[in-house]
Amino acid sequence: MTWTVAITVLIGIILKMAMSPPSIVVGWLVSKFALHPKLHSENVTVTFNGKQLEDEEKIRFTAYFNEATLLEKHFIFPGNEHLFLQPETDVTPFVITVKNGKKDVNFFVYNYVDRVDVVKQSNKKVESYSLRSNHLQTFTLSTKVNVIKSYMYN
Repeated sequence: MTWTVAITVLIGIILKMAMSPPSIVVGWLVSKFALHPKLHSENVTVTFNGKQLEDEEKIRFTAYFNEATLLEKHFIFPGNEHLFLQPETDVTPFVITVKNGKKDVNFFVYNYVDRVDVVKQSNKKVESYSLRSNHLQTFTLSTKVNVIKSYMYN
């Protein structure tokens, strides 16, 4: 009799958790499959034109990236991944490298006047989407990197 009641209560608890899980579990599960994830500045490396951003700039860039609003997802047909990874544009991308356990995820951030295009590459999977962020669209680097950038383009 005691085992019957204990098993019934245990099955009831399992069913309750399966039917309406706690919000922390739902948030964790949704963040695992998010197209535009929130990044932590200590887990990322941000480079521009082959130069790593300093700590203050990296933290600021990561915060702007996290605050950006997702506009739309671009659909990539199999075989056309190279068109998104190496687009024909004169915009130099910011490259964000995130290390999640054994997986490396690269984000290529292309700043335009009206939007920010992001190409997310993890293993062989490539996804592309557009963001809206005034801060990212007008993001400037410190004078050291700007001097190098202007020297290379002149």
